Amino acid sequence: MSYQEVYKAKRFSAEEAVRFVEPGDGIIIPITGEPPALLEALPSNGRLLGNRLFRMLPALPVLDLEPEKIKQVSIFLSGLDRKGFSEGTIDLLPNHFSDIPSLLKRQTPNPVIMAVVSPMDEEGYFSLGTGVSYVGPLLADAKSIIVEVNKNMPRTFGEQNRIHISQVTALIENDFELPSLPDPKLTEKDMKIGQTIAELINNGDTIQIGFGSMPNAVMEYLKDHRDLGVYTEMLPDKVVDLYEKGVITNANKKIFKGKTTATFALGSKKLYDFLDNNQDILMLPCDVCNDVRNIAQLDNLVSVNTTVEVDFLGQCNSETINGKYYSSSGGQGDFTKGIRLTENGRGIICLYSTTKNDTISKIVPALPHGAVVTTSKNDVDIIVTEYGKAELKGKTVQERTEALINIAHPKFREQLAFDAVKRGFLPQKNFYIV
Repeated sequence: MSYQEVYKAKRFSAEEAVRFVEPGDGIIIPITGEPPALLEALPSNGRLLGNRLFRMLPALPVLDLEPEKIKQVSIFLSGLDRKGFSEGTIDLLPNHFSDIPSLLKRQTPNPVIMAVVSPMDEEGYFSLGTGVSYVGPLLADAKSIIVEVNKNMPRTFGEQNRIHISQVTALIENDFELPSLPDPKLTEKDMKIGQTIAELINNGDTIQIGFGSMPNAVMEYLKDHRDLGVYTEMLPDKVVDLYEKGVITNANKKIFKGKTTATFALGSKKLYDFLDNNQDILMLPCDVCNDVRNIAQLDNLVSVNTTVEVDFLGQCNSETINGKYYSSSGGQGDFTKGIRLTENGRGIICLYSTTKNDTISKIVPALPHGAVVTTSKNDVDIIVTEYGKAELKGKTVQERTEALINIAHPKFREQLAFDAVKRGFLPQKNFYIV
C-alpha cells in the first residue's frame, strides 16, 4: 500500500478515533499542540475508567468528566486549570522541564499520544510542528498515537519531531487557526527592565528568552546587536523581528551552530509562517534542549527568566501567589543550574519591584509561608527590576541584602532596611540606602 492509501485507511471521525483509548490508558497532550476535536470527542468514549490526562499550559478548557473516569493532571498551570487545581479537580505534577519525559514514562510507560500535526509529506511523515517538547521522547513507547492533521501546523525540523504514518493508530483532519498570543503592551517599567538586561548582553552572545512583557522589552533593545544566538525553550514572535534585522546568526554557538533551537513555539501567525519548512530552526525535545549538560556547552549564554518575588537571600518564588499555586517551575531550574557551568554565562531573573499599584513590595525579607523556592540562593545570579540590577552570585548575605534593597521600590527601602537589621542580615550602622 502507498502512504496515501495507509493514510486513508487510518482516517476516522473524532468520535471513532478516541475509541482507541482503552480503560486505564494514560493520555498525553503536547504543549502548543492540543487537538481540540479529539479532546472534545474524548468524553464520548464510554469505556473511560481509571484514565489519566496529562497537559501542560493548556489553551483549551479542562474536560467535564468524573475523576473516576479520567484524572486530569497539569504539568504547568494556565488560566484554564488553576481554578480546578485549587478546587482539587486538577492535580499538578512538580517538575523541571527537562525531567518531564522521564517523569511521564514513570507515570505511564506506554501512553496514548494525542497531538496536532502538520500534513503528511511525500515520505509519509507528519511533523509535531510547534511543540516537540516532552512528546517526542515518548513516541517510541506509545501504545497508540492519534493525530489531528491541521494544514496550519507548520512543518518543522529537529530531533524526535516526526511521526511516520506507520506509527499512527488513527488520524482525523481538522483545519483551524493555531492558538496565538497577542503582543503584550509594554509599560515604562518593562522598558527600563528591558534596557538593563539588554546592556548585559554582548554581541555574539547566545540568549535564552521567552514570552512576556519584560522579555519582549529586552528584545526591543537588541535590534542593534550582532551575531546573537538563540537557545531557548519557547520561541516567541520577537525572534522573527531579530532575524529579519540580521541580529540572529547563531554563528558562535558550540552546539547546534548556525541554528536557532527551541522545544516549543507560541506566538502569532507571523511566527508560525516563519517556522514552516525553515531549516534554520531546530525543535528539540525538552530533555535535550533543557539538559544541563547541553546548556553547559554554551559559552556566553544569557538566560532571562521571570519570578514572582525574591527574598534577601536571593531565593526566587516563581510559582505561587499568596501561598496558592499559579504556575510551575518550567525550565527556570534547568537554566539557572546550567548557566553556572557555562563560560561567562549570566543568569538573569527579572520582576517588577512592586505589585497592586505599588502597594506591595516584591523584594521581601523572607518568602511568605506557603511560597515555593523555584530558584535557590545557591543558584541565583542577577536580579533585575525597573530600578536596576543586583548581582548576587558570590556575594555574602549582607551584600545580597543591600543590593536587593537598592533595586526595590524607593518607598519600601527604609522598611526593608529596618527588617534586614532586625533579622541580622545588615549591621545597624554603615548601611546606605540609595
